[in-house]
Amino acid sequence: MSGNKLLGEAAEPLLQVDRTVRSVFLPYRGTLPVRILSWFSGLGDQPQLRLLAGGMLAAGLLRSDPRMARAGARMLLAHEAATSAKDMIKERIIRSRPRHARTEAEQEPRPGRDERKEQSSFPSGHTAGAVAVARAFSAEYPEHRQAVIRGAGLVALARVPGCAHYPTDIAAGAFIGAVAEAALGILWQSAIRLFSRQEGASNNHEC
Repeated sequence: MSGNKLLGEAAEPLLQVDRTVRSVFLPYRGTLPVRILSWFSGLGDQPQLRLLAGGMLAAGLLRSDPRMARAGARMLLAHEAATSAKDMIKERIIRSRPRHARTEAEQEPRPGRDERKEQSSFPSGHTAGAVAVARAFSAEYPEHRQAVIRGAGLVALARVPGCAHYPTDIAAGAFIGAVAEAALGILWQSAIRLFSRQEGASNNHEC
């Protein structure tokens, strides 16, 4: 089944954008500027994001800074939620990475399972994680929201010139990251309200 049949004929314009972008960047993927961008995009990889979130959580605890500790915890949970969601999709969709695809058919997402890295282009895990972590951080530090969201966007877009991902991989990853963090945010606030009610009831009982 081709990507057109999987996604519908309405997806053809998006797939055409993917093909065009790939053809533009593929000849330059080995150049120094693109290699630098690829290195920068590595900031969105799982170990780096876990280290960032865990470091913020630890720093918040050591400094007795509840806001920082909450941010670190939310970042870590959001990252794991986004990672789990993208893994579920990657396990069900085959798509050759732009740097590896040899035919147009290989450039399109199709149902199936192939755990090889070069066959798991869709969706972008770096993007999903970066967006989820950025949104989780900005939930506790809204004054920095624009900066961190833009940073996550740059990390995501930097995956394209090196032909690690197609634009639609990036878009799908961003959607997954945003939804995962939003769902976690709802659960987080619900847990806080529940804890507050229980604490209030306990205080009233003691009185």
